[in-house]
Amino acid sequence: MFFFNLTYRKPLEEIERLLPEHIRYLDDWYAQGKFLCSGRKNPRTGGVILCACENREEAEHIRDQDPFYKEGAARYEIIEFLPTKMSDGLQALLH
Repeated sequence: MFFFNLTYRKPLEEIERLLPEHIRYLDDWYAQGKFLCSGRKNPRTGGVILCACENREEAEHIRDQDPFYKEGAARYEIIEFLPTKMSDGLQALLH
């Protein structure tokens, strides 16, 4: 399991310009079952994505497809963690 922590590096005007492409990117990975949840930080300085990847290489490959990353609009911190406890609802999503 991976946690993507995005921090914007460009003004919000640039983020807004890239947002439709970023939403398509999110939709594609949700459709493939890789993204479990995502959203903006509050205050709006970036976003977070919970990603069910097999390994770091896959996580980096997915990150590399994000228009925010490709355009240098956001910095990605990729954090791998091993879930040992979770709610029943989340468990159902993972299986």
